[in-house]
Amino acid sequence: MFERPKSGERALLVHLDFRQESQQEDLDEFRDLAISAGAEPVGVVTGSRQNPDSKYFVGSGKAEEIRQQVEQSGAELVLVNHSLTPAQERNLERLLKCRVLDRTGLILDIFAQRARSHEGKLQVELAQLKHLATRLVRGWTHLERQKGGIGLRGPGETQLETDRRLLGERIKTLNRRLEKVLLQREQGRKARQRAEIPTVALVGYTNAGKSTLFNRLTAEGVYAADQLFATLDPTLRRLPLPNGDNCIVADTVGFIRHLPHDLVAAFRATLQESRDADLLLHVVDASDPERDAKCEQVNAVLQEIGAAEVPQLEVFNKIDLIEGSKPHQDHDDDGRVVRVHVSAVSGSGISFLMEALAGRLQGHRVRRQLRLPPRAGRLRARFYEMGAVVSESLDESGDWLLEIEIKPHHLAILRNQREFADFLPQS
Repeated sequence: MFERPKSGERALLVHLDFRQESQQEDLDEFRDLAISAGAEPVGVVTGSRQNPDSKYFVGSGKAEEIRQQVEQSGAELVLVNHSLTPAQERNLERLLKCRVLDRTGLILDIFAQRARSHEGKLQVELAQLKHLATRLVRGWTHLERQKGGIGLRGPGETQLETDRRLLGERIKTLNRRLEKVLLQREQGRKARQRAEIPTVALVGYTNAGKSTLFNRLTAEGVYAADQLFATLDPTLRRLPLPNGDNCIVADTVGFIRHLPHDLVAAFRATLQESRDADLLLHVVDASDPERDAKCEQVNAVLQEIGAAEVPQLEVFNKIDLIEGSKPHQDHDDDGRVVRVHVSAVSGSGISFLMEALAGRLQGHRVRRQLRLPPRAGRLRARFYEMGAVVSESLDESGDWLLEIEIKPHHLAILRNQREFADFLPQS
């Protein structure tokens, strides 16, 4: 094995085009990711394949071309704009004699740099350890197995096995700590529900301007920069509305194409702010030529985390970068505001957004009278967990008579669950 350099940010980027759309990535976005991580791109190697190569991912001929580019450019790191298997990553490192990092590893590295809060650091470390668990073998190839023969019989436990055991114990510890964080967030969420304060979550593709818009709305100093994943840790602030009501605005982590599943799992407490919100402000970079495709990616992640049922208000941001574009509202056939065009940097159109927020959050909870039989005890318990029960009584037959006050999309989610569908009317 080669001796890995302790430092070195000169990176060679590798990008392949595949026929299958599910495997396609964006090269410009990958370059931005590399720069956001602190790398200095010194070259790009591109190619096309129908399917990934099992050994090198890129094929033996392209791997040799990458090796020559590494030698000529003096690159100390090769970044691959795709997910690699542990074997592919290890084979490339042996051939190229330098570090190799795939797209998932690069995103995890950026998250590790950005995390500031205790919760954020725990989430990132958990995601990194889950990713590392399948790649331990590359660092301990001389200890992969116990050797046999006279004088070659090793100890009862190899270093690799020791590392795997320690890694598993650390993952269990992090999961326990994050469960406590989840309980703390849940308590705060229930307190807001009891106070009947609606929550608005800012979601959108990374670098769409969510944190800048959050600062414009709340007059806060949340870190905002023209880079990918500038904000990781969620921030919640109270926002007075024009009609005299208040709401809670939550700034959340940005999404990206093919967001690693380990990150989605680790950030479940943070992403739950989006799932339990009364309204999602879907912030879109209006000046981005690929905005429609990125909107689809955001909606795909929302579907994955269970937030697809939450009502959305689209915010087309950065209209100051579009010549002739002015702030305005778009309405649907019922006259409801569905999109607002603003500039978070200049503040243009913010009054339209505040007006739309006040209108969309009016009547954010609905009242229902329900009769539940004794066999619907789990549904009754769920209503109490959500803080939705206003009053309860028993009739002569032993049924529960509940008066609930609940968010419409939460009621829709319960209706779609098979175990509760029979007890909840569709209207």
